[in-house]
Parts: sequence; structure tokens; C-alpha cells
Amino acid sequence: MIRFPGTVLDEATADFMRANSVRGACLFRQNMTDAAQLKRLTSDLSEAMGAGALIALDQEGGAVVRSTWVPAPPSAMALGAADNTDLAWRTGAAVARAVKALGFNWNFAPVLDLNNNPHNPVIAERSFGADPQRATELAMAWMAGSESEGVACCVKHFPGHGDTHVDSHRDLPTVDKPLAELEQFEFKPFRLASKAAPAMMTAHIVYPSLDPDHPATMSRRILGDLLRDEWQYKGVIITDGMDMHAIAGRYGIGHAAVLALVAGADMVMALGTPVTQEETIDAIARAIESGELPMADVERKLERLASLTAAYACAQCDYAADEDDRALMAEGWKRALTARGNPQRPPVGGKVRLVMRQDAVSDGVSEAGVTASVLATVLARRFDVDTVTYADAEAFDWSALPDDGRFVILASTSRVRYGPNARARFRPDLHLALWNPYQALDFDAPALITYGFAAPALDAVDAWLAGELDANGHVPVPGFDNA
Repeated sequence: MIRFPGTVLDEATADFMRANSVRGACLFRQNMTDAAQLKRLTSDLSEAMGAGALIALDQEGGAVVRSTWVPAPPSAMALGAADNTDLAWRTGAAVARAVKALGFNWNFAPVLDLNNNPHNPVIAERSFGADPQRATELAMAWMAGSESEGVACCVKHFPGHGDTHVDSHRDLPTVDKPLAELEQFEFKPFRLASKAAPAMMTAHIVYPSLDPDHPATMSRRILGDLLRDEWQYKGVIITDGMDMHAIAGRYGIGHAAVLALVAGADMVMALGTPVTQEETIDAIARAIESGELPMADVERKLERLASLTAAYACAQCDYAADEDDRALMAEGWKRALTARGNPQRPPVGGKVRLVMRQDAVSDGVSEAGVTASVLATVLARRFDVDTVTYADAEAFDWSALPDDGRFVILASTSRVRYGPNARARFRPDLHLALWNPYQALDFDAPALITYGFAAPALDAVDAWLAGELDANGHVPVPGFDNA
């Protein structure tokens, strides 16, 4: 599977796909402008790759969405906070309706990682929660909804990325726990899902109790012995992006691809450049020729991929459910809204001070957060708003904020946790945790937690501020005793 820049399929990329029988493409925001353009692009990809095309994206919900103009799905943890499998099923189906109409047949979701680590830099609200059984039930309901609309899911990141302090996009994490603990926690959702999930994505993480030498993506013990042999998993195994620093910076692109396929992966996600994609293909060809990657194994991998494309073909269609699906997504965001510490509403028409970052940041995986001007416009529906922005929460002089009686609202609009300067020097009247719910733990202040910053999440905040909505969600991870 490859990626490529731009919003059209250029001739060089199309020729490369045809010449090398590439059957997978993963698209990102850089490949998308609107529905008409994206439909043309996925149609061209289908034509270039042929009947066995796999056209994928990460449309998880929350901050991790690629098509941003379709109805905005609640994040996984928002659905965990709402704690309703029917809502999860309907959400998965609505996501699938939108992406199928755009020409996709594979969605790299839902996330099965259990987030019990408050300092995890990349999962957080992408997880359905910390309870293995309940998180899996919600995720499988979401997946069943997607499958009802004909879009394949890919659960991730096997065998679990929830309890890490390191983002594998940047370095190689380790989860050093006894095997019995892994089996009862990290591994459990994937084992429960292994009988139903059509595909699993590997994690670039070392699990020393199983394989101290290789990350899961390149571990025969984990992909072959555990997943294939012990759990009898029959679906497709695809690697996470092999351009990520956890892999590319340590093993080399081509060598890593071969190790992953020998370990048990069926498809390598070669998301780098045309040069590294050529390197990957050349390395795989040499491995087949030398017998390092036996042809019998290759045939089995191709059979699994063929079964996936036969069951979930690319089939663009009209999308007639936009209005109904927007109402559904709004329902999910409203049901997720969570109060912590008995937050109080400022009086309608009163004076408030909004304090937040001046820029809208992305963590490299997610779409960029909301800007100060957008949130100020939302608050201005009800209040007289004075906005104060900062570039760096640690360098900002929190004591310099005016003490003039305004109701102070801090809005957290990035995934990064606050440092000691902000924590020690600031206590807002209300903390709007609009992305990473763990940020609500950074201040001794009442908080309203949304699990995401999409427009319907902000509408839910507005409805709460107006007294039209109660916040009845419950944070589905430890540490939020009163939420």
C-alpha cells in the first residue's frame, strides 16, 4: 500500500502502480479538497489498480478524520463516555456511508487500544476506554455498523498502543509487562475481535515478554505464533506506516518490509516517497527470489487480500443521508459531554475571558485543532467575550491576566498536556477540555470535557452554556472519579 502527494493521480504514480501491481492506496488530507475532486481521485485509483483495489483512509472520528466536510463523528472515547452500543453501531454505519460514497472500501478504524496511561502522547481520546470488555463491545458495535454499509474495518494497533509514553511515529516504544498482564489487558480486545475483524494493523512497539528483539510489526512470535497460530486469526494483517521513525530510522525501509512479511504481515504500508517505495518493492522481490519469503507464503497472503477485496469492493454511490447523519453525530457529541468538578455556567449576556492557544495545532496524526477565533465566535452567541491567546503555555505569564471580574474560561485545543508553569499559576473558572480529556486533570478547576473539537462538539458546549443540555457522560478511563 502506498501514499502519494497531491489531489490528482499523476501519470508517474499511475504507471508505477500498474508496473508493480500495487493494489493499495491510503489517502490523507493532502489528497482531498471536496467531494467531487475526491470521487475523481478514487475512481482514477480504482482504474489504475484494477478490480482488487484497496482504497483506505483513517476516518476514526474525533480529531482523526481525513474527509472533514462529511458529518463529523464523535471520537472513540466520546462514544465510550456515552456508553451505548446502539449509538456506536449507528455511528460506524454513518461513517461508512460517507466514505463509501467517496470511493473508499477500507477504513483504518476502530482503535482497540486501551488507554489507561494519562501521558500517552498519541492515543488518548482515540480509545474507547480502559475496560477491555466494554471497550471491545463498543468498538465491535462500531465495526458491525461499518460492515453493514459495505466498508471494511481494520482494528488497530495490535497488540496494543494504549500504555505507552512514546509516539511510535517518532520513536520505538516498549510495553514491558508480564505476559499474563498483557493477556488480561492490552491483548484482550484484539483476541475478542479476532473472530470478526476483517483486518488488523500492527503496532511498532516492542513487547519484551513475547519478543525482546523485534517490534510487533516484525515479530514472528507475535504475528505468526500468537495471532495466526494461537488465536487462529484468518483476516488480513497490515503494517502501520513503515515510514514512521520507530521503523524507518532503525531497520531501513526495504529490510523492515521483508521482516514484516516474513513475520506474518500480508500487506506493507509503504507510505514514504517514490524512492522508498521502489526500495520496498525491490527488497520484497529479492526476498521472494532468494526464498527468504517463500512463494507459498506469498500466495496465502494474496489469497487473504483477494478475499478482503471480494467482500468489500470499491463502489462509489450517492450520499443521500447527510442531514440525518449530521443529526446522529450531533447526538453522539451531546451524549458524550462530561462534567468534572461541578462546573458552573456564566450568566448569559455576562462578561467572559477566553484563554487559549493562538494557533491550531496537529500532532501529526490528527487534524489541526480549533482556532481561537472559531471558539470566540461560538461563545459570543451568549456572552461578551474578551480573548487572550498564548503561543507557549509554559512561557506564558499566567499572573498577567487581568483580575477584572470576568468569568475566565480556559479552552484546551491541543493534545499536549500542560507543564508545571501553567498548572501552578492558573485556575480558570471553567476549563473546556476540547481535545485530550486528560488535560482536565492538569488544573484544579471545574471542567467540561468534549473528547474532540469538531463543530457539533462546540455546539454541544454552546447548548450546555445556554442551560439547554446537561453533561451526562462519564470518562471511561481511571483517574476521573467524579466525572
